[in-house]
Amino acid sequence: MAKQSAFSFILCLPAILLLPLLSAAPNTPSLSSPAPATHVSARIRHYNHHLSKLHKLKSSLSVQRDSVPTDARVYHVTSYGADPTGKNDSTESILRVFSDAYGSASDLSLIDGVRNLGGVQINLDGGHYLISRPLRLPGAGVGNIVMQGGSLHASDDFPSDGYLIELSPSPSAAAKIMENNKVMDSAEDASLTSSTSYNYEYITFRDLLLDCNYRGGGISIVNSLRITIDNCYITHFATTGISVRSGHETYIRSSFLGQHITAGGDPGERNFSGTGISLVGNDNAVIDVVIFSAATGIFISGQANLISGVHCYNKATGFGGTGIYLQLPGLTQTRIVDSYMDYTGIVAEDPVQLHISNTLFLGDAAITLKSINGVVNGLNIVDNMFSGSNAGVAIVQLDESKSAFKQIDQVVIARNNVKGMQVKSTVGSAEWQGNGTSWTVDFNPVLVFPNLIRNVQYSFRSTDNGFPKHMVRNVSDNRVVIETDVAVSGSVYARVDQGQS
Repeated sequence: MAKQSAFSFILCLPAILLLPLLSAAPNTPSLSSPAPATHVSARIRHYNHHLSKLHKLKSSLSVQRDSVPTDARVYHVTSYGADPTGKNDSTESILRVFSDAYGSASDLSLIDGVRNLGGVQINLDGGHYLISRPLRLPGAGVGNIVMQGGSLHASDDFPSDGYLIELSPSPSAAAKIMENNKVMDSAEDASLTSSTSYNYEYITFRDLLLDCNYRGGGISIVNSLRITIDNCYITHFATTGISVRSGHETYIRSSFLGQHITAGGDPGERNFSGTGISLVGNDNAVIDVVIFSAATGIFISGQANLISGVHCYNKATGFGGTGIYLQLPGLTQTRIVDSYMDYTGIVAEDPVQLHISNTLFLGDAAITLKSINGVVNGLNIVDNMFSGSNAGVAIVQLDESKSAFKQIDQVVIARNNVKGMQVKSTVGSAEWQGNGTSWTVDFNPVLVFPNLIRNVQYSFRSTDNGFPKHMVRNVSDNRVVIETDVAVSGSVYARVDQGQS
């Protein structure tokens, strides 16, 4: 309010100073009667006198203006010499930005060992920058950083095993990212996820386009906490678009990933390679993401991850592609919900606590349960839609090439809406009519697991005047045999369940 009053005072000064002038000439002639020259000259001298006073008064007033702080923590890469046209290598310029941002003074902290930089921003200024080696902070132990607003393009000599952005303290740490999709053992996981040794916390990458130029990957995150990748487009990766190794709570949202830029039906789809997103860690989420070309859309080797609102049409199953691959034999603890598997399916190794629901499977896309140690426990595949080509493809399939499933418990595969594919379920019901003493109901066409019926419920209805004794005589090979003590005409309705022990 003080600034506003000062400016209002200045604006009012001319009118105030002109009042004496107006009052000094009460008999000013009208325009129809020209004033004598002497009167005009006097008025001009009087006006100039007051105008001179006004200028002196204005020069004596100190007008307060908002100044731009010299210690602002928004780092513009173009101010460091980065070339926004992409013609010249900008690696060194952007690394200097990373170094200055990393060195920002702060007495605040996040988790133990991580300095809170207060929301320092690295702004790419809407440019397109050529990068010849990975962009990496000079050290670990910082957080609350935002990188945003531009494009990075890998040069022709960019390291083929690198990532455009590596959120790891050193190349040696980044090298530990297992591109061969190996599952972490417990000792390795413990050493990387200790709460006192996170590399980074609360770092955000948003509004970025990363073109890997078929020379490596897009973003690598190693042993970090609460990282966000939001509204990013990552393409032309040779290895992995986004790799998350250890740590907790990396959220990947509203982003697009594809090795090749296509919108489906690509003539080179058979040759797609690489992985869109690799989650080798726990408690991460992939939400509202499209993966439009890669051999594997999402690879998961860690517990308690959430996949929601994902559209995978990365590579059709018929061409050898996989939409989501779960390599967590023995303890999956993953939820896949509200997603769209478009001509590409889901593979789960020995699933234990896996939930798949409210997902559309199109183009004969299916779910494959792959036996490693023969275990499936706590599996829910419910309330999904499957649509196929009437080629007899089952919605849920078993891969028992390594070993048969032997430990099966708490499995619910039911209530799925199926069109043009073969229904598979852990529950089945059927009615059989006949005349005689034996009725056999075959559930093999619908049941998922071979030779497994744990519970049977049936009812027998005689259509003649007989009232025979009846009972379940045999349950084997997914068939139920019901017999009567005398020959009658009738029908048998039976309901079976494989899932509960």
